[in-house]
Order: sequence, then C-alpha cells, then structure tokens
Amino acid sequence: MVTAIPLIGGIPAGPELLIILLVLVLLFGANKIPKLARSTGQAMGEFKKGREEVEDELKQMQDGEKDSAVERDSTVDSDSTVDDDDEDLEELETEKETSA
Repeated sequence: MVTAIPLIGGIPAGPELLIILLVLVLLFGANKIPKLARSTGQAMGEFKKGREEVEDELKQMQDGEKDSAVERDSTVDSDSTVDDDDEDLEELETEKETSA
C-alpha cells in the first residue's frame, strides 16, 4: 500500500500559530492586520463568484450543444446530409480550380 507523504506539514497550531501571528504583527503592524484580513476575504469572495459564473456559463454551453444536437438529429435526414456534403465538396473543388 502506497502512502502519501505531505510536502508541507499540517495546519499550524499552538506555538507555530503564535510565531506566525507575531511575524505578521511585526511585518504589517497591528492596525493593518484587520484591513489585510478584510481585503483577503473580499478577494476570496470575488474569486468564488467569478468561478461560479464561469461554471454556469459552461453548463449553459453544454446544455445548448445538447439541445442543438438533438434538433439537428431530429430535423435532418441522413441521406440528405450525404448528398449535401457531396455538393459542398464539389463546390469547393471548383472554387479551388478557378482560383488556381
């Protein structure tokens, strides 16, 4: 059985957390930490909202593709599709010959 070895230790707790908080206070000052936490929270909220919007758009696109595929299958006869493709191919060949 293969076990995963974490590259980074677990969530800091106890003395590790106190050291991290002390370093933050020294770097940013006691007055700026709440502002920093607030702006970080807002950025995370905006990122989550943007991600959800993109996911919704992708779902709508997938639903639209499924609907259009069903419509194409139900309205087009398979024999006429082959005939149309042959005609399109002939038109492209004649256009190629005239342009060359």
